[in-house]
Amino acid sequence: MPAVVHDDDEADDVHVPSQHDEHSAKNRNVPSSAVLPVIRPALGRQQSISDRAKAAMQEYLNHFLGNLDIVNSREVCKFLEVSLLSFLPEYGPKLKEDYVTARHLPKIEIEMDSKERYCSSCCFSFCSSSWQKVWAVLKPGFLALLQDPFDPKLLDIIIFDVSPYTDRDEGQTTLAKEIKERNPLHFGFEVSSGGRTIKLRTRSSAKVKDWVTAINAARRPPEGWCHPHRFGSFAPPRGLTEDGSVVQWFIDGHAAFDAIASSIEEAKSEIFITDWWLCPELYLRRPFHFHGSSRLDSLLESRAKQGVQIYILLYKEVSLALKINSMYSKRRLLNIHENVKVLRYPDHFSTGIYLWSHHEKIVVVDNQVCYVGGLDLCFGRYDSPEHKVADFPPSTWPGKDYYNPRESEPNSWEDTMKDELDRTKYPRMPWHDVQCALYGPACRDVARHFVQRWNYAKRNKAPNEQAIPLLMPHHHMVIPHYMATSKETNGETENKQDPDKDIKFNRLNSLTTPASCQDIPLLLPHEPDHHVFASGDFGMNGMNITNGLSDHANKTNWNQQALSNRKAKQDFSLQDLQMKGFVDNVGSPEVSVSKHYGTSNPNMQHIDKEWWETQDRGDQVASALDVGEVGPRAACRCQVVRSVGPWSAGTTEIEGSIHNAYFSLIEKAEHFVYIENQFFISGLSGDDTIKNRVLEALYRRILRAEKEKKRFRVIIVIPLLPGFQGGIDDGGAASVRAIMHWQYRTICRGPNSILKNLYDVVGSKAHDYISFYGLRAHGRLGDGGPLVTNQIYVHSKLMIIDDRMALIGSANINDRSLLGSRDSEIGIVIEDKEVVSSIMDGRPWEAGKFSLSLRLSLWAEHLGLLPGEVSCIMDPVDDSVYKSIWMATAKENTMIYQQVFSCVPNDHIHSRYQFRQSFAHRKEKIGHTTIDLGVALENPETQQDGDLACVNPVERLQAVRGHIVCFPLEFMCQEDLRPFFSESEYYTSPQVFH
Repeated sequence: MPAVVHDDDEADDVHVPSQHDEHSAKNRNVPSSAVLPVIRPALGRQQSISDRAKAAMQEYLNHFLGNLDIVNSREVCKFLEVSLLSFLPEYGPKLKEDYVTARHLPKIEIEMDSKERYCSSCCFSFCSSSWQKVWAVLKPGFLALLQDPFDPKLLDIIIFDVSPYTDRDEGQTTLAKEIKERNPLHFGFEVSSGGRTIKLRTRSSAKVKDWVTAINAARRPPEGWCHPHRFGSFAPPRGLTEDGSVVQWFIDGHAAFDAIASSIEEAKSEIFITDWWLCPELYLRRPFHFHGSSRLDSLLESRAKQGVQIYILLYKEVSLALKINSMYSKRRLLNIHENVKVLRYPDHFSTGIYLWSHHEKIVVVDNQVCYVGGLDLCFGRYDSPEHKVADFPPSTWPGKDYYNPRESEPNSWEDTMKDELDRTKYPRMPWHDVQCALYGPACRDVARHFVQRWNYAKRNKAPNEQAIPLLMPHHHMVIPHYMATSKETNGETENKQDPDKDIKFNRLNSLTTPASCQDIPLLLPHEPDHHVFASGDFGMNGMNITNGLSDHANKTNWNQQALSNRKAKQDFSLQDLQMKGFVDNVGSPEVSVSKHYGTSNPNMQHIDKEWWETQDRGDQVASALDVGEVGPRAACRCQVVRSVGPWSAGTTEIEGSIHNAYFSLIEKAEHFVYIENQFFISGLSGDDTIKNRVLEALYRRILRAEKEKKRFRVIIVIPLLPGFQGGIDDGGAASVRAIMHWQYRTICRGPNSILKNLYDVVGSKAHDYISFYGLRAHGRLGDGGPLVTNQIYVHSKLMIIDDRMALIGSANINDRSLLGSRDSEIGIVIEDKEVVSSIMDGRPWEAGKFSLSLRLSLWAEHLGLLPGEVSCIMDPVDDSVYKSIWMATAKENTMIYQQVFSCVPNDHIHSRYQFRQSFAHRKEKIGHTTIDLGVALENPETQQDGDLACVNPVERLQAVRGHIVCFPLEFMCQEDLRPFFSESEYYTSPQVFH
């Protein structure tokens, strides 16, 4: 009897170009239409007939499966609904696949002879010529449309997003639903997600029902992408099991840029980068004279030539308001190599988006490691914990990288090696930031966010540009039984031995090392060789990154030469740069963290020290007291949160999960909240102007502490002045003053400020609960140059709770970053799983390894502590630390800077008139000063016991410890800092500034 033919088998195939090699079809010895032996019932008893039928079928199937050409033929793949994407683990399990027709796609060019073309026109005369046959692939996170099962080219994709809830009690809306066609011969359904709806057709109503059921079933698992998770995030919490979720922090650009450079150098398949501002000429390692190959464009060119696909998504600025010139960056990047793809978004005129920006800072490498935080890959961001104000002659900051936006913003970035500032007269503005590296499932969540934004920008900016592809997001990693073979292992070894051999990777086989289907029959998977897994080459759920991001067998650290200067200077700053054995042991049942909250496993301590806590420092083991620029890689529970909306990512709903996370974490804080942020603009309940409620959460938590008579601290570190061009009294500095207005409105001025409301309840005790600080540095502008100071611009966006939890990302504390409908942002909520013994409020406390080490390193930098002095700041709540060390150091440093420089901002200047007097006096004395009065007098006078006395600036500055200073709450307190009607900012929406 002939094999059963599906109702659309033969007719549809002529519409699909064959790209599969079928040259050996003549030697198959099996008919193309499968014919089974005919068994007549009259020739034997029923039992014997059944046995012979089974034997005949088995013989046929064995013959069938023994011929790989037949197994991988289009007919078989169609019958079994499989394609090249079916079993690639990076895209999740196979759900449903089949041919459908779509009308919204660009015309697919098909090569066929005249006979096929005639058959096609006859068989499909009932279809509109605009409907095209495509292969649909349903995965847990998306529905993809391909030209052919054997062609991985992506024609379209709908990435599943959080579904809105209906007004009735029907729960969430469905992803797919059947639609009624006017023509009874047509059977269609539509799929809606992320603000998009596409219509598809099949050849029968039964197939429509199958598709609708399968698509809607894909959104049902609570861990899926169509359900909001904790904080309303698109991404679920990770690290709840031993899934390889690992986090590492970096303080300042020196450490973060070096790690990013190392990851880019080891990229094998693809790199995602998105920034608010990106400079191709940025050196990621310094001194720049010795690290020419670390320039960003050079790094990307090197990887692109090796076949790595690089996707860069830039914020397209309003050129009248910003001078970051993203068009120049795009042109430079596109000239690197054809494998570099660049998009700028948004188009302001077509979208109507002029006020908001894409503010994320993301680097994703091979979906294995990603970096998020406050650091853009641009000029002015590179810095070290020393925070030098000078570089003459240039060795660290070349050309326009010697950057001080308070003094001057370059009008052109094309001649990047030409100085914008006179290095003998003006200091650079030091830059303080924090970056975070993610490994494991959370990394793929960040990559999914990038893919979602990339595809949305592609559809809006370049829908018909073939050179700009759509991307598919990776899913949870699984380990199929054919994940590794000895052949693949040998192939990897050969590649390692021949570093000059081209790496021929593309997006489809981005994971070809462990998960390639090139050498594995599509329908006849090989059984694993058990010794491959035992060798430890495939960890991280099958991801081989041992020869990439942490090849501890061949390297002593990521880049020993680049880190040698830092290592020689302070060895403690390199703690846990290596994660020895992590890749080999992740997921292994005998490997676990040494201690969890409420649990411990003393038998595992020796394992932990081997692969979590050691680094290239001899036999010394890193501990929580080791401070520096690079943190330990710690197993954590983590969750990606973000601020996005329909305009920024094409989502169905506005997501403000960063805002929700801030509020929730503060509310649950037990002892202290430590915040570093570029802005602090928030509102209390009932504030109709400022919508975010971070301030309300802090206010409620402090009132609860007062009611319970418990000690509670909130420490906030922000910039002393906004980092925009213009002096306080300059006519063109209305933006600077406007931001100051909104920050002082939040902190201490007016009925909506937190200090005003706390004073009304607790009186002078308010400063016991909450206090505000900034950072400042000083130095000489070259040998014999003037002694200068400048604020250290706090650009980090982090919060640490109780030394156990942290939030790190790109979001500022203002409405722009937190509401979701304005700037797009991303962040990571981190909860420690590994704990260390500490002290809190005078009592023993189990602190988190990640959070405690980050807080201690930040405080050691800010307070100027030596490694051996870190133990004195273990308890951030006790008066002996909070008042006697932190507050006392800040007050002493503030007083010294006031005596030597009288720089602004300070608590002695209350009006613009007083500022003009101080500026005129300084100009008269020394002839030149900076925009913030940052040049010291030779013999400044200060009040001592009621009399004026001269001080030696150099001797006085030797008493400065670290960089911490008090935030000036009384600065310009007599002024209304909002824009005047004569200033253009007056006619700009106030939402721009808050």
